[in-house]
Amino acid sequence: MKVVIFGGGGFIGQRLARELLTEESLDQGKLTRLTLVDIAFPRDNFNDSRIEYIEADFSERAVIEKILKSNPTLIFHLAAVVSGEAEKNFDLGMKINFQASLQMLELCRSLKVHPRIVFASSCAVFGGDVSKVILDETGPKPQSSYGTQKAMVELLMNDYSRRGFVDARSLRLPTIAIRPGKPNTATSSFVSSIIREPLNGKKATFPVPLDTEVWIHSPKSVVQNFIHAANIDSSDLGTDRIINLPGLNTSIKEMISSLEQLTNPEVVSLITQKPDKFLESIVLTWPPRFDTKRARELGFKTDSSAEEIIGLYIEEEGIT
Repeated sequence: MKVVIFGGGGFIGQRLARELLTEESLDQGKLTRLTLVDIAFPRDNFNDSRIEYIEADFSERAVIEKILKSNPTLIFHLAAVVSGEAEKNFDLGMKINFQASLQMLELCRSLKVHPRIVFASSCAVFGGDVSKVILDETGPKPQSSYGTQKAMVELLMNDYSRRGFVDARSLRLPTIAIRPGKPNTATSSFVSSIIREPLNGKKATFPVPLDTEVWIHSPKSVVQNFIHAANIDSSDLGTDRIINLPGLNTSIKEMISSLEQLTNPEVVSLITQKPDKFLESIVLTWPPRFDTKRARELGFKTDSSAEEIIGLYIEEEGIT
């Protein structure tokens, strides 16, 4: 079977590709071709004859059309302009996060290809009263351009699936932590930075109050859930293809405390608060409490504690 990952050069895209290449994890059949599409790729590429690398912008119609003409069985749609950048550059966010996604769906329809699509949406589609618990029935109310763009694509994925043009499922991702590497322009980037940087002996700051709660998910769990979503039969989803992924409710204070338990006070002394009104205006609109009954019934998994997530990152990165 042929699989495409749009956003295949990113951190999650690379982890997902590695998992698909190393395990018999797809119910639809044996992987014969894995096409990774992104504007850039890491220097250390996979050494596997099944891999095809395409350096291109997700909005490039001719490139996407050529890929879809190869009739892929499965598409993981991870391509996006991250939250902070989408808020600062409205045109770019709309171009990549919304218009390019619509273009991809329209090409599927016009070319009469019928891929299964796993779309990486976000819990940023919610906003407003953060004291409320988000239920499966809670409607989106985004307070950012990024969240709005994700919500619009969710609706498109639902309708194009209803019409039989594609077979999509949209996963609303919690904040992914802990991400290795350098900070990016996502407004939630500090959630990883306050763990990653101190472990590397560097200072880190957080822009929100210490007791701010967050809804997080480890990279390992999110990759497992992407693959699980790809394996779910369409009949089990019905007409509602949007799923709130289960996550872990924790706080900045609890994350720092867990880091101290796993290391020592000297490490956490590198973390300080530095208020940022722009980041606060977005992050504090994201609800941190969810009741993900449907996702759990469908077999999606999550992490048990902040300490588990941090410990997993330390193990994976070989930090001593």
